[in-house]
Amino acid sequence: MTGLVLRVTAPITIPSRIPAVERSMTRTRQATRPAVSWWMALPLLAASVLATPGFSQDGDLIVTHGVSTFGDLRYGPDFEHLDYVNPDAPQGGEFSFAWSGSFDSLHPYTRQGRPAVLASVFFESMLEGTADEVGSYYCLLCESIAYPEDRSYVIFTLRPEARFSDGTPVTAEDVVFSYEILRDEGLPSFRASIGLTIASAEALDDGRVRFDFNPDAPLRGRIDSAGGLPVFSLASHEASGLDFDESRLEPLMGSAPYVVDRIDVGERTVFRRNPDYWGNDLPINQGRHNYETIRIEYYGDAIAAFEGFTAGQYTFRQESSSAQWATAYDFPKLEQGLVVREDIPAGTISSGQSFVMNLRRPQFQDVRVREAISLMFNFEWTNQTLFYGLYTPNVSFWENTELSATGLPTEAELALLEPLSDMLRPEVLTEPAYAIAPANPDRAFDRRRARQALALLEEAGWVPGDDGMLRNTAGETLEVEFLNASALFDRIINPYVENLQAIGVDARLNRIDNAQFSQRERDYDFDIITDHFPMGYEPGSGLRQYFGSATANDSVFNPAGIADPAVDALVEAVVDAETQDDLNAAVHALDRVLRWERFRVPQWYNPNHWVAYYDMYRYPENLPPYALGFLDFWWIDPDAAAALRDAGAF
Repeated sequence: MTGLVLRVTAPITIPSRIPAVERSMTRTRQATRPAVSWWMALPLLAASVLATPGFSQDGDLIVTHGVSTFGDLRYGPDFEHLDYVNPDAPQGGEFSFAWSGSFDSLHPYTRQGRPAVLASVFFESMLEGTADEVGSYYCLLCESIAYPEDRSYVIFTLRPEARFSDGTPVTAEDVVFSYEILRDEGLPSFRASIGLTIASAEALDDGRVRFDFNPDAPLRGRIDSAGGLPVFSLASHEASGLDFDESRLEPLMGSAPYVVDRIDVGERTVFRRNPDYWGNDLPINQGRHNYETIRIEYYGDAIAAFEGFTAGQYTFRQESSSAQWATAYDFPKLEQGLVVREDIPAGTISSGQSFVMNLRRPQFQDVRVREAISLMFNFEWTNQTLFYGLYTPNVSFWENTELSATGLPTEAELALLEPLSDMLRPEVLTEPAYAIAPANPDRAFDRRRARQALALLEEAGWVPGDDGMLRNTAGETLEVEFLNASALFDRIINPYVENLQAIGVDARLNRIDNAQFSQRERDYDFDIITDHFPMGYEPGSGLRQYFGSATANDSVFNPAGIADPAVDALVEAVVDAETQDDLNAAVHALDRVLRWERFRVPQWYNPNHWVAYYDMYRYPENLPPYALGFLDFWWIDPDAAAALRDAGAF
């Protein structure tokens, strides 16, 4: 359940191509893939790499078909297909789903315009991730990777058969162009991440490209940052006559399996599988990209979208509303067996969905005010009354993983925290990781919580006036506006607003349309919004985009405006971690510090995937742990699809 607008862009990581988009679609519930990074000490890493089948030494270079954080890759150089796919899955048919909102662009790498869902579906990278491993990546556009032991640079050798969708070859010059245009004109978050890691790129010849890394860049993430960049056609961009940062409805040309079939602005997009896709026969692509077309229907709101599903206007739905999941799936087509409703266990890291306070606002400068506002949200009542008890509280930034901070700091954590003690909340060092105690689930307004909140606000200088409103010494009320773009989310926010009003906070809900919401979010023109912190199992340099001071006012991933030197230091400790133990300690310490800042009100996550679909979709018996994969490795049973059409299901 979300009131958010989709962000198609993402920090620089290397997820599988379609699952990355799937993750963006489902980020209100799950962050289904780990972030990429390296953490092993160099001698140990080099030794493990050289001991792995498929790796070889070429003079001073390590040459390989893939890279892995922890030594052995799951798949050797001669693998035939990924373990979790059905290599014999039939290809064909149309996958269709809905989205609430609108779009006016197919360019996801600029802040101009509002990109369509799947606007990044056209592009491939050097490396491709899998859904059954953490930290392993395999050659896609490249056929091999070569790098020295100190990882000062990497050379990708392109596959000679790699082609853009117009049939022209993908060359090293295209790779360099893509890097340079993203570095110079791309989203600020791309520019920041690229600049910190990559020093330069050079086309050695048509088929080889070399990336040199900044000497100070951490070992983890070097090859990943280069191998994860999308690759665009230089010739196509020059022929368009457009500046890179201009919004456009004709997408940049890429090399991926899907191309544009039809665009009806604000209504629908249809993507068609390229019959001449160059990578059809690659082992990593077997059993994947099975749909002939992918169609997205846009609706004005979630209610209309659900009605469209029951009417057969589209055929796959991943439900995000607990109320609808619990009460609305009793329509005739489901009862007739034409539609399947499934609850598929997920078990992955939560998306970090939260109410986020904008620390750029003066009323949120005092941590006591932030904690008081947090106390007035009653998750337990909300879950019991509105969500049918289906959600799990979302406490840590790494909820549902071993990276979540628990209890008191360990010795390893204290070794990182104590040198920063003069910049930290004292509770960080002496108290368990911050978490709000459960509220009364039987009443929306918890009086005990209200007394705690009022005491904190009085300490912070906010006292009741003659009209009952909390005011500071200047006579100003404590104003808090919740910005929201979803009608369905009103039922969650309104009780929260009423609780705040009951203790004298000048709180209100302001629901606006998706376009306004997107613009105000980009401009940081809000008090509180619902947003996400989709962390990974291997956090690295991408954390700078979420929590770093350098991009606090220039990153779409830092809505709160976190700009804290202690947080910066801990982010760098995470980035620089060279062992699993070091990484765990650094992430625990960072999680602990972030939680004690109390700039977000944690919401909830769903430990299951709620999906409903017309009974023609099929998926492998054993799903991988890190992706549901409905846009990646599911397929359509053609006989079942024909039977549904004959029955008039859609």
